[in-house]
Amino acid sequence: MVVFPPCKINLGLSVLAKRADGYHNLETCFYPVPWRDILEVIPSNTFAFSTTGIVIPGNPEDNLCVKAYRSLQKDFDLAPVNIHLHKIIPTGAGLGGGSSDAAYTLRLLNDIFSLGIQQQKLMDYAARLGSDCAFFTQNDPMIGTGRGEILKKIKLSLDDKFLVVIKPDIHVSTADAFAGISPTPSTPSVAEIILDFSIQRWKEFLKNDFEETIFKKYPDIKLLKEKLYSLGATYASMSGSGSAVFGIFDKEIDVGGQFPQAILWSGFAEDAKDL
Repeated sequence: MVVFPPCKINLGLSVLAKRADGYHNLETCFYPVPWRDILEVIPSNTFAFSTTGIVIPGNPEDNLCVKAYRSLQKDFDLAPVNIHLHKIIPTGAGLGGGSSDAAYTLRLLNDIFSLGIQQQKLMDYAARLGSDCAFFTQNDPMIGTGRGEILKKIKLSLDDKFLVVIKPDIHVSTADAFAGISPTPSTPSVAEIILDFSIQRWKEFLKNDFEETIFKKYPDIKLLKEKLYSLGATYASMSGSGSAVFGIFDKEIDVGGQFPQAILWSGFAEDAKDL
C-alpha cells in the first residue's frame, strides 16, 4: 500500500513556558501543505526499511517510520513488513516531514492489519514519537498547544492563496532553535490573530519566536524572508524551528532562479509543482 505523507507550515509559533519534563509549552497553527514524500508498506517475510531520494542521516533504526512500527509492535502481534520511504520533503527544515512519515506509517499499519485503532488512540501513539506527529493523523488546519500534541481544528482556508516554500542549504537543529528562547505568554494568542485579524495584518502580529535566535545565527535565513516580502508576499515566516521559510501570495509568482542553492516548492493546490 502506498501513501503520500504531506508536510506542514507553522502559522505563528509562540513558546509560552518551560515545562518540568524539559519540553516547552507552545501555541501554533499547523497548516497542511501538499509537498509530499512517498511511503510504501507491504507485508513481508522479514522486517526491512529502505529509503531513496534525499539522503536521511543516522541509524535506520532511529528513523521515525521504524519507531512507529516498533511502537505498535509492542501492543499488537504485527507481522513483518517492508517499509520503503522515498524522501522528497527536505530534512532539517521545520516542515515536519519526518513526523508526517511516522504518522502515515501508523495509519498504514492500522489499515493493513485491521488493528481498529480509533483516532484519539492513533494520535496518542503519534504524540509519543514527536511533538507534531499527532497533527499528521488528520489533514486539517489545527491549533496546537502543549508540546504541539494537543490539537483543535480551526476554520481556516488558504486555498485562494499561493504558497512558496524555500529550503536553503542550512540545517537548523532543534537544540539550536531552543537555545536562545525566553518563553513568554503571547497576547493576542495565535488562534486569536488568525481568527480575528485579516491576513494582511498577520505581518504585524503573527510571530515565530524562533526567528529572533535563528536569524542572528543564520542571517541568510532572515534574508530569505525579506526577499519574499520584497516579491510581494502578504505574509512570510520561518516554519517551525527552521530553516525553511515560506511566503503567502495573493497570486502566482515566478521565483525560479531567485533563490540559488535552495530547494523550492510552490502551490497550494494538489497539482503544485516543484521548481
